[in-house]
Amino acid sequence: MNRIDIRQLESRLINSSTQIKEKNINTNKDFKGIFEKAKEKNNKIKFSKHALERMDSRSVKLNLEEVKKIEVAFKAAEEKGVKDALILLGDKGFIASIKNKTIITALTNEEFKENIITNIDGAVIL
Repeated sequence: MNRIDIRQLESRLINSSTQIKEKNINTNKDFKGIFEKAKEKNNKIKFSKHALERMDSRSVKLNLEEVKKIEVAFKAAEEKGVKDALILLGDKGFIASIKNKTIITALTNEEFKENIITNIDGAVIL
């Protein structure tokens, strides 16, 4: 019969429980990190391919400050329950899907004069 020393058994148990705890801690951190990244990604505003094409063809440029203002506009519209909005920023305008956090198209002052804007349920003027 094999004799097991109590001290050896105790040492094995302590070492194995420490490894299990370390694995659980790492798993929790990994999940938390993944969750935070996913949450952060969902909060970022996206520009549709159509919007990017319109911005390019109409020479609509945005700096970092303007992007931050658009993010504020999204939050304000979301708080009011707006689903699709016109966001006016100086001489630029954007049609946005608030619930999808997506800019759908871009307009300039010239397009404002010539177009009727439909299918929106709110406007944010910055």
